[in-house]
Amino acid sequence: MARPTRSNDWGFPRWRSYGAGRDAAPVRLCDREGCEEPGECPAPKAPNSPERWYFCERHAAEYNRGWDYFAGLDAEEAARREADERREASGFRQSSHHAWAGPGDGRRSRDEMRALEVLECEADADFDAIKLAWRRLAKVNHPDVAPGDAEAAKRFQAIQAAYDVLKGAEERRQYRPAAEA
Repeated sequence: MARPTRSNDWGFPRWRSYGAGRDAAPVRLCDREGCEEPGECPAPKAPNSPERWYFCERHAAEYNRGWDYFAGLDAEEAARREADERREASGFRQSSHHAWAGPGDGRRSRDEMRALEVLECEADADFDAIKLAWRRLAKVNHPDVAPGDAEAAKRFQAIQAAYDVLKGAEERRQYRPAAEA
């Protein structure tokens, strides 16, 4: 008479790791119609709703591309919420040295992103491209080139302020102590 095999879950120590059962693991599929990839990225179905969609990474990126957190808020409320978010998320700044992702991952501040818009640069532009854009725009809008043009003077000031923001940020990144980097 054959002896039934004993499971590995008896006694101490356990001979198999926890969660390593023989049962099939449930896999949640992407909620996008026709997608067969695992849906591991939750996304809200509506603002302030506890219900979630679960997308694969590709469809989550597509979903988030058009998401505007500040939609429907006036400027004062948007500024208050932004300040609250910055205060609550400041602890995550400590992990920025891991450099997990590409552009848009939080390496540039909102002020830097606005400055890039003023200089007509892409979000992932390096400092050489920023410098070229600044020189190109400064030559066109300089008060010596367009004397008496108030709009050109305002644009020149905005361009100069944007360049100063980006230059300061680049210097901070460049001269950060090795312990922080």
